[in-house]
Amino acid sequence: MAAAGSPSVFMVAVNGQIESGQFPGFDDLYCKFCFVYGQDWVPAAGLEEGISQITSKSDVAPTTFVWNFPIDITFKSTNPSGWPQIVVSVYGPDFFGNDVVRGYGAVHIPFTPGRHKRTIAMFVPESTSKLQKFTSWFTGRRPEFTDPKVVARGEGREVTRVRSQGFVTISFNVVTKDMKKLGYDVSPSDMQNPSLVPATERILKY
Repeated sequence: MAAAGSPSVFMVAVNGQIESGQFPGFDDLYCKFCFVYGQDWVPAAGLEEGISQITSKSDVAPTTFVWNFPIDITFKSTNPSGWPQIVVSVYGPDFFGNDVVRGYGAVHIPFTPGRHKRTIAMFVPESTSKLQKFTSWFTGRRPEFTDPKVVARGEGREVTRVRSQGFVTISFNVVTKDMKKLGYDVSPSDMQNPSLVPATERILKY
């Protein structure tokens, strides 16, 4: 039985922004975000999803789209399993003016307190045949996920054909509370070498 006054949950507070994207050959892009997390995690404050303004390319940086779109959320949990991920989707008009997906990507919220920056390699689903590709282009209905959260979950991803397309940069400010009191020791991060796709980040010492 826990001692009186000892914490039963730990907190992870995250704020920052979806800074920019690199998408050569496109214009007038906007992004959406949402969070995916395990069953032991509960949002305690902030927004779980959002949609940015539309940003156009500039003559100075014709492949860079600057959103500086804020994110701010606090989670509480009893278990680090299912550590939250942020899923980003980027959309823009095609030749016919229809909004189509220009990239999906996901990354874990950094495990260590402090300021972090992550660059996510984005991808788009592809049609499986030339006929489907032509039909998709002609009708303006490109392949896309009905639920972007599938990007972070992985179920069925092994049978989905995708193509790399663009990058998105996100900055995070992370604050944790009561993790050590519950027996979880977060190791220092290497701020000099941020990973493009941090699929595995070992953080816990048991």
